[in-house]
Amino acid sequence: MLQAVAVPLIGNVCHVFMNGLNRVQVYGLEKLHDALLNRPKNKPLITVSNHVASVDDPFVIASLLPPRVLLDAQNLRWTLCASDRCFSNPVTSAFFRSVKVLPVSRGDGIYQMGMDMAISKLNTGGWVHIFPEGSRSRDGGKTVRSSKRGVGRLVLDADSTPIVLPFVHTGMQDVMPIGANFPRIGKTVTVLIGDPIIFDDLLNSEEATEASRGKLYDAVASRIGHQLQNLKVKVDKLALEQSIRLENHNKDGAERAANILHQVDLDPFGLGSHEYIRYESLVEETRTKLNDMSPEEATADVYTRMGYSCEGGIGSRIRSYMDPTELMGFAARGLLMNCRSKEKYSDTSDIRPLKTWKQYLEANMLKQWNTC
Repeated sequence: MLQAVAVPLIGNVCHVFMNGLNRVQVYGLEKLHDALLNRPKNKPLITVSNHVASVDDPFVIASLLPPRVLLDAQNLRWTLCASDRCFSNPVTSAFFRSVKVLPVSRGDGIYQMGMDMAISKLNTGGWVHIFPEGSRSRDGGKTVRSSKRGVGRLVLDADSTPIVLPFVHTGMQDVMPIGANFPRIGKTVTVLIGDPIIFDDLLNSEEATEASRGKLYDAVASRIGHQLQNLKVKVDKLALEQSIRLENHNKDGAERAANILHQVDLDPFGLGSHEYIRYESLVEETRTKLNDMSPEEATADVYTRMGYSCEGGIGSRIRSYMDPTELMGFAARGLLMNCRSKEKYSDTSDIRPLKTWKQYLEANMLKQWNTC
């Protein structure tokens, strides 16, 4: 009962955190969903990945699954964790057991109870996720180390050969840096899911019949390790290309915004192009003054003086009430909306920016004229 509540709850929280407060870019997601949802009944599944941060599981796993899948606790993954880390006291032991974690003891080899339990889950058609490196990366996820023999035993000792699906990710070193107590937000994680790894040539060869069990474990683990290393090279390249595209997109957006502002006719608002140039020079002059002042002297009246220093009737009047950057943004938005609305409205009284200006004039200018 606890597992049916804890697994969907934690899984969906991690999914929202990764896809809402961070950004996850996934390549080959359909391969994972196909293996999860469309594999034959009672066909076991093993997913393998690199291990960068302490929260790779559940954060990365949850980010790859849709919420409806995360609600099905029975068919979600089992995983392994060192008993001295996850099962050190009764409270943590109860928690990790409730979220489908199996204990393994460091140094006890591949023939131990935790590995036997993982194989039993595979024999019932379950899904087991494992980090073949055995522990977290020691260089911040820059490289993928060789795989341990234990993953070979999971593949070979199951009643039927499981589907082995590899994936590699980068960016979790930024979400949860080494030594951090809480995960970061606003980061980008890139995940590359590879094709299922085939072992038929290893298992059906003449050498396999003569080789010891240990050598077969090593051969399977070696193939998995090589596949993860190849995916690591590709995911790093994808992450770099994505970073360059994002940087170029931000530059293009800034240039487009600047072009729009330069194309806006500000004369109807009392802010002609000559005044805008003068306004920019005043902003730069004020910044210089602020840099030369002490924090106590740099008060808001500097901006007030700057607002009144421009001539131009209504323009300078409005500047005295508004921050200059807000005024420029408001003027640009109002004019752009006005231009778009000309095609839709025959009556200018329905245009919201014009209503705003009308209300301002009635409240501040006409009231004074009526009292004269």
